[in-house]
Amino acid sequence: MLSIGVLLVLIVVVALAFDYINGFHDSANAIATVVSTRVMTPRMAIVMAAGLNFIGAMFSTNVAKTIASGLVDPHVASQAVVFSALIGAIVWNLITWKYGIPSSSSHALIGGLVGAAFCAGGPAALVWFGTKPKDGLVPKVLIPLFTSPLIGLVVGFVIMAVIYLLFHKAKNAGTSTFFKRLQVLSAAAMAFTHGQNDAQKSMGIITMALVAAGVLSAPNIPVWVVIACALAMALGTAGGGWRIIKTMGHKIVRLEPVNGFAAETAAATVLFATAHSGMPVSTTHVISGSIFGVGTAKRWKSVNWGVAKTMGLAWLFTIPASAGVAGLTL
Repeated sequence: MLSIGVLLVLIVVVALAFDYINGFHDSANAIATVVSTRVMTPRMAIVMAAGLNFIGAMFSTNVAKTIASGLVDPHVASQAVVFSALIGAIVWNLITWKYGIPSSSSHALIGGLVGAAFCAGGPAALVWFGTKPKDGLVPKVLIPLFTSPLIGLVVGFVIMAVIYLLFHKAKNAGTSTFFKRLQVLSAAAMAFTHGQNDAQKSMGIITMALVAAGVLSAPNIPVWVVIACALAMALGTAGGGWRIIKTMGHKIVRLEPVNGFAAETAAATVLFATAHSGMPVSTTHVISGSIFGVGTAKRWKSVNWGVAKTMGLAWLFTIPASAGVAGLTL
């Protein structure tokens, strides 16, 4: 049996490894559209995404606090539960990465946490509803799980429709150049909000372990945890996830710079709002929904709905699959 100190160190290392894997697994979220439209080279896009992932991760800790204290009963959130949650999330992330399926790292981690906590303490171990109306697993995680990609789809559709309305008489060459420049900004915003959302999950899980070990008396995110997770996320993003970039940038719908700008702007808007509210939503879900919305505004038949089906099944199975692996690990 590992001592408390050794287990805590192991949890921190594994959590940072998850953060790194999250970076290369989800790097497509920030750069797939800007690479597929050839506005930026892969190398340029990755450097930009890695830097802005780091800055975004340093920006706030609202999502981290939700993970650290808002989903699992503190009496059940032992170090063993946290460790099992990480293993469940990492295993599912690696499986989906291998097959190029854009599943959610965020929900893999939450699924792992739910599965481990459930096995440790039953249904009562989970904080389904908090003391405030918007707190708890149902309002903060489950409802956004289903609504965030739909909101991304609607916002993407609306932005694309407005652009078509405003620029339908413009010359193609001039419009393309204009949106190529704008897409650099929208891709930067997407990279920033990706770091702002996803790196905070690992911050929360490490903080939960620190509280469980008695190192912290309250789930306040230490500065060293913020910096370490931001750095791990940035390094993972720099590694790139080309299998998923191919799916996101090429297989859903053929993207032009204007489409990429609309999708990234829609997704970044939704992600900034959810991060501010402390909702650990999936950047993968949101950007995918936005791309589908943009594609639908372009033409219904231009969207590869077969890919949508595959992605939908992956989203459906992410939480139960990672929960199952975490439960077996515990």
